[in-house]
Amino acid sequence: MLNLITDIQGVSIGHATDLKLGSGVTAIIFDQPATASATALGGAPGGRDTALLDPSMTVEKVDAFVLSGGSAFGLDAAGGVQAGLREAGRGFQVGTVRVPIVPQAILFDLLNGGDKDWGLHSPYREMGYAAFKAATKGEFPLGTVGAGTGATTATFKGGLGSASTVSSTGHQVAAIVAVNALGSAAIGDGPHFWAAPFERDNEFGGFGMPEVIDPRLRLKGVMAPATTIGAVVTDAVLTKAEAHRLSLGAHDGLARALLPAHLPLDGDTVFAASTGARAMADMGELMELCHLAGTVMARAIARGVYEATALPYEGAQRAWRELYPDGR
Repeated sequence: MLNLITDIQGVSIGHATDLKLGSGVTAIIFDQPATASATALGGAPGGRDTALLDPSMTVEKVDAFVLSGGSAFGLDAAGGVQAGLREAGRGFQVGTVRVPIVPQAILFDLLNGGDKDWGLHSPYREMGYAAFKAATKGEFPLGTVGAGTGATTATFKGGLGSASTVSSTGHQVAAIVAVNALGSAAIGDGPHFWAAPFERDNEFGGFGMPEVIDPRLRLKGVMAPATTIGAVVTDAVLTKAEAHRLSLGAHDGLARALLPAHLPLDGDTVFAASTGARAMADMGELMELCHLAGTVMARAIARGVYEATALPYEGAQRAWRELYPDGR
């Protein structure tokens, strides 16, 4: 296993990264339509086609998810991914027409020092299409790439992270996340991560927990770039309502990895999807998946910060690796 969301068969990831812009797009593409839902627990979410993911709504499956920077301007990215899917003959059949279903969540990265003077139209539709065309299975980069390009946190540069695991019955669960939190993924001002109890194989430094926990509030500011967005995916067969419950489990991990989380100006949103490759036997298996959704999301958040590098601008937020280049 690669410890990435692409460990789940039928999932591809593509990034579009623009360091001059200080922003980017990540596309999560499913080989076959996936049963999906979502939950937004932050107070200032931004998204496209997220209402249809409510368990009471009619459409059950999606072709892709999109994570993007750019705040409301970034919502154009889903159109680019949708164009690529349509070009590939994908989409929900409506008479003679196919309509690709592409829910999206955005984060606010407009004040990170990048050149946002893009003229009349934002570049995000083209970036969405580029992310779709770049989508691949197997390994993909983490940190300052895709939707994590312009991400920051209260203490260190944010970024894009991913992690995966396998349940006791063999079901796979994995997360991908762009960490742009008002709060912090680190404990105090040191190298330790709130997600340390869930770490595997030193995936974000192996520091464990500090001797003394410093729980004091650390924020970027009151009106600062914010929002952590991500997705959790499993190969287990889930209903739409069960996928919704999985997204809530992933939010539990978000709250364990970021302190504080779900603030009034965070738009914290987590998608959930099932590729439906493996049946479940009972409710106990679903409960384990919800638990694992939380742990992989927490690990993915720490990895996003751990793998990030600073943006190439004067005064850009420093990265964890700058301060701890040798892992210590």
